[in-house]
Amino acid sequence: MTKATTGARAEIHHEHRDVNGGWLRPAVFGAMDGLVSNFALIAGVAGGTAETRIIALAGIAGLAAGAFSMAGGEYVSVASQRELAQAEIDVERRELERHPEAEEAELARMYEQRGVDPETAREVARQISRDPEEALAVHTRAELGVDPDDLPSPVLAAVSSFLSFSLGAIVPLLPYLLGVRGLWISAVVSMVALFAAGAVVSRVTARSWWFSGLRQLVVGAVAAALTWGLGSLIGTGGL
Repeated sequence: MTKATTGARAEIHHEHRDVNGGWLRPAVFGAMDGLVSNFALIAGVAGGTAETRIIALAGIAGLAAGAFSMAGGEYVSVASQRELAQAEIDVERRELERHPEAEEAELARMYEQRGVDPETAREVARQISRDPEEALAVHTRAELGVDPDDLPSPVLAAVSSFLSFSLGAIVPLLPYLLGVRGLWISAVVSMVALFAAGAVVSRVTARSWWFSGLRQLVVGAVAAALTWGLGSLIGTGGL
């Protein structure tokens, strides 16, 4: 007995996770970077002095410096990446204008290499090449791995990095801003946030939530402990 498939819609029986992480990965890792770096900074200063105002000031400076640095670096990085992609897209556009037949043949060969029979590959390439913008999009996706209509925005990347880093960096600083004295409250809040951030990261990895959370907690705790020890050593030495 055979199944009738004519006109039937194929059913998808499985789903894949987003291996690129989408917006979740950069947002969580940006916040985690802010959390770990500012928690370590605050712990280091707290190791050298018990003065709440100094610790809070260091935390505010760490938040601002880190957020602006992340935003600036992300802007330059994404802008450079976008400019490079745009330059290569322009090269491809000129080739399509000057040598349309050669580019159509190249497109047909690409489809043949992917298993399409030669006659069908030539026909597909011919139909795509009738629209110059569609031909450009297909060529750039195949040859450069980029979509000319969906290039990354440097401004969006900079703003996202600034906000995500600031969100993470304010967590260990918040108790001091609220007037709480002593490092332990900041440490407890930071440890909980580290575990939670690590658990969220498990959504874009193959690890379990408790493993990812525990791993991130340990990494953050070790960084803070080492910096606290350095701060205590310098504070004791009176440097």
